[in-house]
Amino acid sequence: MATLFNTALGIPSSPCFSLSKPTTLSPLRCLRNNEDVNGLHKHRLEIEGDKNVDMSKSISGDDRNAKHEDIWKMFREAQQNILYLNNQRLVAIEELNETKRENQSLLSKVEKLEAEKMAAAGKDNQSVCSELLLRIDSMVLNSMISPGEASELRRLVISHKVGVSDVFDVVANKGDSELLGELRQFSDGSKKSGFHIVHICTEMAPLVPKGSIASYVTGISCALQRKGHLVEVILPKYASLNLDEVQGLRKLPVEAYSYFDGQLHGNRIWTGVVYGIGVTLIEPLRYSSFFNRDMINGYPDDFERFAYFSRASLDYIVKCGKQPDVLHLHNWEAAIVGPLFWDIFAKQGLENSRILLTCHGFNSQCTEKPDKLALCGLDPARLNRPDRLQDNTNMEHVNILKGGVVYSNRVLIMSSVHPKHTIVHNLSHGLEPTLNTHRDKLAIAPYGFDKSWDPSSDSFLPENFNAENMNGKVTCKVKLQQQLGLSEHASIILVGCILPEGAEFDVKKVKDIVLNAKQQNIQFIFMGTNEGSVMNHTLESLQMELKDDNLRVVVKYDEALLHLVFAGSDIILCQSFIDLTDEIPLKALRYGAAPIALSYEANTNRNFMNHDQEATKYSQLINSTFGNMSLSLAIDEIRSNPSKWKQRMMEAMAQDLSWDGECYDAHVEAYSAVNNL
Repeated sequence: MATLFNTALGIPSSPCFSLSKPTTLSPLRCLRNNEDVNGLHKHRLEIEGDKNVDMSKSISGDDRNAKHEDIWKMFREAQQNILYLNNQRLVAIEELNETKRENQSLLSKVEKLEAEKMAAAGKDNQSVCSELLLRIDSMVLNSMISPGEASELRRLVISHKVGVSDVFDVVANKGDSELLGELRQFSDGSKKSGFHIVHICTEMAPLVPKGSIASYVTGISCALQRKGHLVEVILPKYASLNLDEVQGLRKLPVEAYSYFDGQLHGNRIWTGVVYGIGVTLIEPLRYSSFFNRDMINGYPDDFERFAYFSRASLDYIVKCGKQPDVLHLHNWEAAIVGPLFWDIFAKQGLENSRILLTCHGFNSQCTEKPDKLALCGLDPARLNRPDRLQDNTNMEHVNILKGGVVYSNRVLIMSSVHPKHTIVHNLSHGLEPTLNTHRDKLAIAPYGFDKSWDPSSDSFLPENFNAENMNGKVTCKVKLQQQLGLSEHASIILVGCILPEGAEFDVKKVKDIVLNAKQQNIQFIFMGTNEGSVMNHTLESLQMELKDDNLRVVVKYDEALLHLVFAGSDIILCQSFIDLTDEIPLKALRYGAAPIALSYEANTNRNFMNHDQEATKYSQLINSTFGNMSLSLAIDEIRSNPSKWKQRMMEAMAQDLSWDGECYDAHVEAYSAVNNL
């Protein structure tokens, strides 16, 4: 009977579907007499091959009714079986789809691992070269070689980075004596083509990721090494340092001495490699409390702490016989290196080195009594002058950041939005006279972001895309809607908002934005990047209060979903364009999403952004497009002129705003300028 009903309804009987509790049916077939399609009062029943019996004559009325009940019971049981089989079929289809999704996810992870493996292989040359240079430093400190021979060996390594990585592929397994013997046999060849840069700084991601300098130092250093330059970084060895991130970390067996407060003091030196960059950590022995603290700075003795580190860094460079093209300093914490270099160290084998200072803002400058300069060996009377370190507003103090500006060959001001004119006249915090005097050596450089954020090769995306072919963005949008249970229509405008740790969140403003857009059928996704934060609790409360089907809040950090939000959104709400370290607007542009300021104020944006010829390309791009838009204006333009909007997004995507783009160009231009002095 079940077979008959399945066949009649077009449902195949498949061995793939089984009933956990199958219904047992009588071996009975119902056939209508005389092909009567309307009446049920006359039937012929064929029972297990027996001959036909005229039931209307031989069966009583009660029996006939009973037979009718049996027949309807079999109908109902068959229908239940059909429904059960249909449900089983739907479950099987869903399981098959889930398996496909899991396979796709695994495939994406495999592709990502392969990409990381390829990237790691590309970094091997840099890592080996950096580790070799650090081993040469160790040989000098152990008195195995002289500073002069160290300089020659270092030049050979720098000139033959590819050959060195082939010959010394197992650096860590060789003792210093064995390694020195092989280095001395290494033949000279072509001259180096890139710059040798040594950063003296207080932060570097991921070792010290807390400040504004950290991601910048790592980002620009990796970009420079990718294009043939050699980069080293010198840091204090903080007690809270993330040493797990250092490849080949080793403590040198001897102390390196530095001068401070009229005496020589020992320092323990640690070396290792981070992202292919040679890193040296300086640990004071007598002044061990200087860097065993919870914060990087913010203490009454900050000048003493960083003056000690600056002097120790220069002593270490000279002792090792390093001869970098550029000593790259950062903010006031390393600015004292400028006066120290020209007054004391330039004649100690560093005659060909030059000084570049980057300022990540002028709101923190460090002013001190002049006599404190003597702690690191400087002459207070010589430097406490208006054209040198004397503070512009308080002449009884010296200004350390001012000294860095005066004694540097070039000053890079890190600003993605503000042009030079605005910074000098409006944001210099009392340094305007000094900056005007040294205006010719000032330059602007924008921040960047990791080049791996690229929709054309992003392994987290269901389909890749680029500025020439944006079809994959539609796929990413639908996938994002499916994953978060939103209506799956590519025509609906999707607005993403990614809130990094520590971001300010105006609940009332966000609520107003969502409510105002409710009638326009706009979808919103709010995503935090730090699990368990107060921000996430605020977002969850907002979702419960608004109860909007077009609103989703994601509080669990998911890297794959984060990439998909950038790729699938039409608009990305940003805190502002002013935050120097906020990479969200840059990534939004790269993934074809318009960055729109959450706290949009037209007058404020116009004051910050102008067509100054000294502005960055990023500043000009934002000023001519999204910097002057509110969310409602952006939505109106998307709907009223979609072709113009698409063209605008394609042009923005074509810009390289990573560390390898405009930021790299600005740095190489600055290094070239100081190297020619």
